[in-house]
Amino acid sequence: MRVSQANVTGLIHVMSAGRNADMRELQIPLQHRSPSLAALSLAQRPWPSDPDAGFLPQRGGFWDHFIATPEPKYCCEACRLVLCNPRQTECGHRFCETCISEQLSKPNPVCPADSEPLFKDKIFRDVCCHREIMALRVYCRSEKNGCKEQMSLQQVMDHLNVCLYFEVPCPLGKCKEKMMRKDIPEHLSWKCKHRETTCEFCMHKMAMTELQKHKETVCPSFPVACPNHCTSPSILRSELTSHQHECPKAHVTCSFIRFGCNFKGLNQDMRDHESSFASEHLRLMATRNTTLEAKVEDVKGELLERYKVLPGLSSRLSETESQYEEMRENNRQLEQKLTTMQNLMSSHSEKLLEMELELRSLRTIREEVETLRGTVESIRSRVATLEGGRGGANPATHTLGSLETQLSRQDDILSVHEIRLADMDLRFQVLETASFNGTLIWKIRDYKRRKQEAVASKTLSLYSQPFYTGYFGYKMCARVYLNGDGMGKGTHLSLFFVVMRGEYDALLLWPFKQKVTLMLMDQGPARKHLGDAFKPDPNSSSFRRPTAEMNIASGCPLFVAQTVLENGTYIKDDTIFIKVTVDTSDLPDP
Repeated sequence: MRVSQANVTGLIHVMSAGRNADMRELQIPLQHRSPSLAALSLAQRPWPSDPDAGFLPQRGGFWDHFIATPEPKYCCEACRLVLCNPRQTECGHRFCETCISEQLSKPNPVCPADSEPLFKDKIFRDVCCHREIMALRVYCRSEKNGCKEQMSLQQVMDHLNVCLYFEVPCPLGKCKEKMMRKDIPEHLSWKCKHRETTCEFCMHKMAMTELQKHKETVCPSFPVACPNHCTSPSILRSELTSHQHECPKAHVTCSFIRFGCNFKGLNQDMRDHESSFASEHLRLMATRNTTLEAKVEDVKGELLERYKVLPGLSSRLSETESQYEEMRENNRQLEQKLTTMQNLMSSHSEKLLEMELELRSLRTIREEVETLRGTVESIRSRVATLEGGRGGANPATHTLGSLETQLSRQDDILSVHEIRLADMDLRFQVLETASFNGTLIWKIRDYKRRKQEAVASKTLSLYSQPFYTGYFGYKMCARVYLNGDGMGKGTHLSLFFVVMRGEYDALLLWPFKQKVTLMLMDQGPARKHLGDAFKPDPNSSSFRRPTAEMNIASGCPLFVAQTVLENGTYIKDDTIFIKVTVDTSDLPDP
């Protein structure tokens, strides 16, 4: 069928308005930039295939078919084509933008026309020449497809956006074929494999490529044959399930199968079976009924037995209620004990305050003794000077002996005060930092110095302050080797748990059996604490009742590698924190 130019223009106008031949909504990219030019060789049409590049060639000048031969002044001195984005040199010659860039990229660039040196800052854009070139008349770039239009070079792209002979891809987007714009209606009508079509059975719309699969698999109105090969004509796919229940050739099972009938056969034989085996079906139902009656009797007997158990359950419930009341009473007694403990803590606080006052007075005495010691040393110095000056016996011998006696007496008094002061300091520190809930937070300052002392074997280990499981509970402490002990020496920090001799050991259960958790605290925001836990070995001497001040330590020689400790966030301000937790949940009252 021949299509006139006017008819094609009308069809294209309809397509541009957004509808295809079936009058369905469709978007056609009329502004698409030269989609068919990528298929042409560089010798035929070397302008770019990238739509964003417009109609400009990628390299050199324009290859368009000009109506009149362009004057030599419009031609590039390098590629000899019509100038694209002309640039003029200092020597007066013109080049395409890409051509002059290529020349400038060479070492010591010179003009190919007169060998004059080229300088980038002395090359300018020739706007006047560009305007004249864009006004030159050319044939349409679709001339090879039959377009006879003529236009200025400036109007090429506007024309290509509506040219009927310009090659464009299928507007549906799925088809990879290309055609002239005037052939789009014909392509969408019957050539495109992805065009929309309608199933003649269910009238559902879909792409042509999906039609056959739709018919063979899911179309509800497509006629299919009975899988039982009965004499019925073709059946709609949507009615096939209901047909299976009525098909005379379908294999079915007798409805009395739950009563014991095992007959299986065709649907058409089922009526004969039901009529001929009616008495047998009644017999099966009677037998089943007898069995059910027997089971009902058994259930009744079981219910009676359980009914007899109810009084016992009721008494157990009463016992449970009485136990609950006992627990409430125990709870009340525990609250009273807690109150007593709080009062005891208050008294400890008062004693602590008294000890602090006494400690202050002892410190004052210590200062006085230090002053007296300074005076005595001064006297000793003077006496030594007198002895050296006079030599031998002298009248000051008696005075010196008296002063030495006083000095010795003062030294004895000072020693007693120093012992009392040290004891008070120790007791004050213990009471100040003591914990009575089974948890120890041990702050170790000056880590680097203490670590160096451990490496130098000056101070191998450190002991923490004591802590307790309760006011009358077990007395314990922690022991740490900053440079490791045993298998961990030199590579790890070793951490141990120590049971100490306490004042109330006679009232406690031995051996010590409480779960112990050792932990190195992470001082960073992630709080990735490192920990280990163990249950005491009842046969170990470390957990028997202490006979000395403390038992043998037990714990982890390889608790944490020194590289992990010192490269993480466990040390901050030269301080580490160690936490020891003893499980006190199942401890009885002493």
